[in-house]
Order: sequence, then structure tokens, then C-alpha cells
Amino acid sequence: MAGIGSYLKKHTEALVKDVGIEPACALTGKSKATLGRYYSDNPEHADRFMPVDAVVLLEKEASFPFVTTALAELQGGSLSFEDRRQNTPMKGGVNADVIALSQRFAMLMSEYQQSIEDGIITVNEAKRLLRETSLLQRVLIDMKLHLEEESA
Repeated sequence: MAGIGSYLKKHTEALVKDVGIEPACALTGKSKATLGRYYSDNPEHADRFMPVDAVVLLEKEASFPFVTTALAELQGGSLSFEDRRQNTPMKGGVNADVIALSQRFAMLMSEYQQSIEDGIITVNEAKRLLRETSLLQRVLIDMKLHLEEESA
């Protein structure tokens, strides 16, 4: 259970940080402290997880369904998700891209660390690493487009 809980908490943290702590509080009606407990790795919060309705509200605003994807992966499944939503202008600019880049890289490193713990990268682990790498690449493409836009 510890591995599952830790995995869900990492993805919950990524979700909250992707949306932003203040907007996440406004969307869910939860305090910063409560949201923090949902992804805290402190032993006293080990059994606290974000309610499903809060996950739905946040994932509607997030750039990626972090928690839903983690849940699918824990069950041996995967999701097909198009993160480039139609009729939505690209959010932010280069500064937002740098933040997204660091978050995606942190997720990739987290997946990598978890994958090599036993010294073997399984097929499912490789798929998760590939997905994270692809998402990192998309952030870089967005950043390139923003930089091209600003230099024109």
C-alpha cells in the first residue's frame, strides 16, 4: 500500500501545482493545508487522499489528468488523452512554460526513480517513462512556439 499511496500522492501534488494552489483552493473549497495533506508524505497523512469530486474539478482545469492517469496505471491500464484542448488559446507564456517544464521533468525523474528501484524497468514502467518523455517534449514545443511568437 505504501508504494500505491506514495504514487498517488506524487500525482496529486503534480495536479495541484499544475492548477496552482490558490486556484485549486477556490475550485475545491479546500484550504491550502487540506490540499497539502492530500499529497503530504508525512506518516500522519499517509491515509489522506483527495476526494474524487475534487480531482475531477482540478483535472478539468489542469493541463493533464495526473491522478486519473495514475489510477489507470495502478490498475494496469492506460488513458488516451489529448492535452491540446480545442478552441483554447495556449495558456501563459515563456514563464509558464519554464514552470511546466520543471514540473514535467520532476514527474519524469519521479517515474524513473520508481522504475529503477528494483533494478528492472518493466514494460509498463517503460510506457510510463515514454509518456512522461512525450509530455516533456510537448512542453518544449509550446515553449518554442511562445519564444518564436515573442521574437517576431
